[in-house]
Amino acid sequence: MENPATPEIHLVEQDGEVTLSIGGEQAMQAWERDLMWASADLLCEYGHDFYEVGLGLGLSALRIAGNPATRSHTVLELFGEVEDLFREQHPELPDNLAIERGDFFARVFELPSESIDGMFFDPALEMDVWTDKELWAKTMPEVVRILRPGGVFIPFFSTKPELRWQYLPHFRRIRVERHPYTAYDTTTYTHGTTGDAYIQCFLKD
Repeated sequence: MENPATPEIHLVEQDGEVTLSIGGEQAMQAWERDLMWASADLLCEYGHDFYEVGLGLGLSALRIAGNPATRSHTVLELFGEVEDLFREQHPELPDNLAIERGDFFARVFELPSESIDGMFFDPALEMDVWTDKELWAKTMPEVVRILRPGGVFIPFFSTKPELRWQYLPHFRRIRVERHPYTAYDTTTYTHGTTGDAYIQCFLKD
């Protein structure tokens, strides 16, 4: 999936709220920290070598890299501006954390089979990508391929108690954790600004 043009990317700090804005849309906000940390901690229960798609504010990346169990953590980010903002905030990174530039929907076909213990998946995608059934049917078998046996795939949390259809056909076992959340009053990408969020962990047999 190629992006014809790089959207405008800004870190917006206003009234105590921190938002990563991509193309005028809320890509990520700082209130997500506890949910990102919970997702990261869950991922790290399953091995030592991890891969993350979408850097965002780097909350999960730093948490995963900082876990004592983590040997290596690689983050794939599409937009250079997102990486630049992150490095401005965090000029010194852990030695086990690497950031790569690229498009996941191309890179996934290049990654070695059974090379990682877990993937955390939280890229900023357009709605037409999320709803492209053919794309997901082609992509997810590749995700399963690169996971080691017993490895896991953890996507961005959901604020609706629904298993994500993009991933469901490709895994037999799914672990779900429920966590309370409170978003900003200005948050537009959740179902309400308070309630329960669901972390879905898909396990490879």
